[in-house]
Amino acid sequence: MVEKNSNSGNRLRSITLRALKATVKGIVAYALYFVLWMLIAPTAEMVPGLQQAVETLVIVYITLIIVAEFTSGTIFHYFFDAAKELFVIGYLIISLKGGLLSGTHENVNFVVDIRLFLVFAILLGLLGFAKSVLQAINYLNEMTEYARI
Repeated sequence: MVEKNSNSGNRLRSITLRALKATVKGIVAYALYFVLWMLIAPTAEMVPGLQQAVETLVIVYITLIIVAEFTSGTIFHYFFDAAKELFVIGYLIISLKGGLLSGTHENVNFVVDIRLFLVFAILLGLLGFAKSVLQAINYLNEMTEYARI
């Protein structure tokens, strides 16, 4: 009976610490976004819809950071890390329209080719995705080793 109470107390403490850590990470990530946005805000007026696109990215990314941190110590942590990387890759492809941005300014049509930047961003996202998958495999491997002993 005493072991159950101490075990539930440890579990409650662990959940509380994970929730606190997730909250702190979310606040720090949002503060970083807020500071960076203050620097970018003057140029954001030239690009229509930039603020909505960036805010959507930040909201989903911070939510995935919080959920992944809250589930740390479980296999779901790695699933949410992988989902975060896949979301960033997909969102970059969709929001940058495949790497060709076009516009008009005073009767001049222009096209900006940023496919090279997009390729590097996708490769970095795939590297993070591969890291998450390998960490999940390692976690499962460690869990099976403990189960056999």
